[in-house]
Amino acid sequence: MSALDEAEYVFAPEESPPVPGAPFLPSHVAWRRLAYFAVALVIALVAMLGNALVSVNLVPLAGASGDDIALISFLPALFLSMGACGNLLLIKGRQQFGIPLIMNWLLLADALAALLQIVFPGFATAASVSATSGLAAAGLTTLGIYYLMQVLPAKARPAALVIGLGFVQLAIPLARLFPVEWLAQDHWRNLCLVEFALPLAALAAITIFPLPPTQISPAFEPLDAATIALAAPGIVLVCATLIEGRILWWTDTPWIGWALAAAALLLLGAFLIESRRQRPMLRLEWLSTGDILRLAAVAFLMRVALAEQTFGSVGLLSAGGLNNDQLRLLFSFVALAMAAGAVVAVVTMGVETLRYQVMAAAAAIALGAWLDSQSNDLTRPEQLYLSQALIGFGTTLFVGPALAYGMMRMKERGADHFISIVVMYSATQYIGALAGASLLGSLQTISMRAHLDALSENLVGADPQVAARLQGGAYALSSQIIDPAQRGAQGAGLLAKAMGREAAVLSFNDVFQFVAMLASVVALYMLVRIVLSQLRGPMRAGAQT
Repeated sequence: MSALDEAEYVFAPEESPPVPGAPFLPSHVAWRRLAYFAVALVIALVAMLGNALVSVNLVPLAGASGDDIALISFLPALFLSMGACGNLLLIKGRQQFGIPLIMNWLLLADALAALLQIVFPGFATAASVSATSGLAAAGLTTLGIYYLMQVLPAKARPAALVIGLGFVQLAIPLARLFPVEWLAQDHWRNLCLVEFALPLAALAAITIFPLPPTQISPAFEPLDAATIALAAPGIVLVCATLIEGRILWWTDTPWIGWALAAAALLLLGAFLIESRRQRPMLRLEWLSTGDILRLAAVAFLMRVALAEQTFGSVGLLSAGGLNNDQLRLLFSFVALAMAAGAVVAVVTMGVETLRYQVMAAAAAIALGAWLDSQSNDLTRPEQLYLSQALIGFGTTLFVGPALAYGMMRMKERGADHFISIVVMYSATQYIGALAGASLLGSLQTISMRAHLDALSENLVGADPQVAARLQGGAYALSSQIIDPAQRGAQGAGLLAKAMGREAAVLSFNDVFQFVAMLASVVALYMLVRIVLSQLRGPMRAGAQT
């Protein structure tokens, strides 16, 4: 089918959309398939790259803007929260208005917000960019999968989930490749320009190569507004507390408790509305079944474990004095490993292999985290190539098959369960990413304090080794400081800094061990499920005979 005869094309029944709001799936000529693939790649990069550039440069951004790090950290929290709750609105919006119209308006809104940030730089306009980008990302992720479905033959279309979600994961390692000094020019003007260009690039791509049409029908109901009005602010409050609690500390900030209480009430109100509707947006009775709860738990725990790469390894290297510009080669290997993971997931994909893929992904993450737990204060990116490549490989080997498993369960119940599985999965991934960073960050802070206390107890001035270290530090400063007393104080300060670095390394090793244990539990659980499933097979066959 070409663009010229698309209006006159009569779609066959087998070319019908797989889910409400999706486009038709006709046959395409080779060049058009390639064009659709290129558009899918552009969309996947646009979806998360802007937020990734902010997330990996939070400290420099805070320094340049003069804002507190806690305030700047709210930007990725706002992005992820809007992405988590955006599907509640966008899925029905696609069904009623069509995905091209919805995405055109969202991308225009995102570009306009970025333009306002360029003209009127400040936290308020940056927050508007994060909010609109989060909503757009929720739609772009799905849109990219729809484009890939146009590329693949009918039997291979489930692989679009794996490839599409794998592309999206590349945002973080690619963001690490951007030079910080280039982004920071003219008070981060280049970063703002990138955020402005990204939605325009996606808008141009989907305008030049539009998807086939879809069947639209009325989807919204009056009570949808009530559910969204309660759920959206509830999710925003949860995400805000997850990211700010670690920074401001949980017990030192009273508003965190009040925010969590308000979030609980808001989400409870949304659930009560949904549980009493004849045609709910969320099929709570299905989402509360054991199979779906197990899927949600595994997806959430894996996303928590994957925070090892975005928080743990980067935190360890940052504690050693390295910055983003010195991590480019490391994250180049990570990006290649993620691409390899997506390829392996596609090649090995099948109904019977989904559990094996999740188990292998968890095992790869566990091994990578265990290798990282052997770090010391001399660890540099070169020592982390293998471990971080394993975690990157496990990331893309997991995310696609996990959603494919959920979609398989959704088809058993019917297309009206589509919103439920998408919202559940996106919530585990978006909120799980924040929860992972928050949990690992909190564990690292507690562990570092414990290690500092333990190291301090062993620092006795009468100890010959301690005395020699103090004298060595003072001697190193003798050419710069004449006063012996000041030299001694400065030497003690150098020892305290060295002790702080050692405590930081030990605390990150504790975090890596925790992640290795968590991923190992997931891998062991999947192994048990596989063994039980194989044992039940012969039992069922025997019962039938």
